Amino acid sequence: MYQEKIINPPSGYLTFALCIALLGASIFCFVSEIFLWGGILLAIDIFLIFPGFLIINPNQSMVLTLFGKYIGTVKADGFFWVNPLTAKRRLSLKANNLNGQQLKVNDKLGNPIEIAAVVVWKVNETAKAVFSVENYMQYVNIQSEAAVRHLANIFPYDHAEGEETSITLKDGADKVSELLENELNERLSRAGIEVLEARISHLAYAPEIASAMLQRQQATAVIAARKLIVEGAVGMVEMALEKLSQKGIVELDEERKAAMVSNLLVVLCGDRHVQPVVNTGTLYN
Repeated sequence: MYQEKIINPPSGYLTFALCIALLGASIFCFVSEIFLWGGILLAIDIFLIFPGFLIINPNQSMVLTLFGKYIGTVKADGFFWVNPLTAKRRLSLKANNLNGQQLKVNDKLGNPIEIAAVVVWKVNETAKAVFSVENYMQYVNIQSEAAVRHLANIFPYDHAEGEETSITLKDGADKVSELLENELNERLSRAGIEVLEARISHLAYAPEIASAMLQRQQATAVIAARKLIVEGAVGMVEMALEKLSQKGIVELDEERKAAMVSNLLVVLCGDRHVQPVVNTGTLYN
């Protein structure tokens, strides 16, 4: 596997001045009808000096090869001159965004889900990006999709019944993103790619089970709300009986306490308004 080698070629300004001088000399020879020397100087200028000029913009690099052999990579920005026989390939060192497509996969529990991720990456080692893989951008796309599929297979979408401790795709966003970033860095290191950030951008149940899972979530929410209501109602009933007993407002036997508890629980736990009934008789009629 190729290791990146950074080189610093000489500045191109002095060579550019020589190029202008040779061009002027060739023009003078043509004007003086010395066509042979004029042609030689022009050929040297065009074929041996001018092709060696390099202009590197900020956050760009140039990979150089000479007759099939890797010479090095120029990462410094500026104007340079290199061997004109070298083959040059320009690579950007800027950060790139990969907005992955929505994938339909099964989670750890076998539920079909839709998932997609956003990956921020950049080329870190140009030699690996050029020589270790055929097309490093296509390599990033395919390996990112494979990593997202693998991540979806090892975690459930949501907590299973009675399980609250495991990491899920829905609630463990930070941990899942960290694992995805680490796996992508491991997969893409072969191509000299560094992953700066990776996060889940889309997560949902597949359409065929979305309605059933929504009903399950609604039922869970209703049960949790009812549980809270019952706990509050029992506390209120307990407080009412205790206050009545402390202040001696009325003496109730066990049967009437049970009836009172039943009525209060119906009033407090019911989901509809209660119609009051006024008792005009005695407590026992």
